[in-house]
Amino acid sequence: MLWDVDHTLVSIGSVSRVIYEHTFKSVIGRPLGRLASMTGRTERAIIIETLELNDVEISQATISRFYSALGVAAQELEGRIRESGHSLPGAADAISALQDGHIVQSVVTGNIRPIAKTKLGAFELADSLDLEVGGYGDDGSDRAALVRLARERAEEKYRTSFAGKRTFVIGDTPHDIKGAHDAGVFAVGVATGSSPIEVLEECGADLVLADLTNIEALRSAVFDSQECQRLR
Repeated sequence: MLWDVDHTLVSIGSVSRVIYEHTFKSVIGRPLGRLASMTGRTERAIIIETLELNDVEISQATISRFYSALGVAAQELEGRIRESGHSLPGAADAISALQDGHIVQSVVTGNIRPIAKTKLGAFELADSLDLEVGGYGDDGSDRAALVRLARERAEEKYRTSFAGKRTFVIGDTPHDIKGAHDAGVFAVGVATGSSPIEVLEECGADLVLADLTNIEALRSAVFDSQECQRLR
């Protein structure tokens, strides 16, 4: 089970920009002007476009410094994240309902790992997820590649196969659905972000939920799929 983070499990509102403002000032030495669109994108893509929008020369060294500074900024702002943000309806219960000896839960997210851990930890969602085997925004810009990498990490750690529809991606944007399908895995769309149910259905999601409070539908999709896999 590979969860998206922002607008799927948690929402932190304007604090996302504040994290970038702190980071930009720390790395570049001047206030942030324009910030790239963040919806459904990886940290790497956001950083590169933000640097371009603010006429900053792009180098791998600068990108690496951004990664480090973003993690520090998120930790420093964890209290503000907790005060201004919230976990989304059903998130904690959905994660808990999928706790099973045969299921590994992690994340595929545009966030780098320290930011994902801070956001999830702020709302007590991190402990039930194995963040070591996730796919993150500094792993690349292609969502499908992040899904494949997370699956490979899980297979190596748990010494079992998560091929095909034994892997699930749960996210709120068409980017999540496309990434899942391009990687050949089961895609669950949840309409808790800016994409309504109709858009997620048009993208071809295997299951679309209004939110994560419909735990039985999610459990049924997961466990019925696993039973079909075992019968093959």
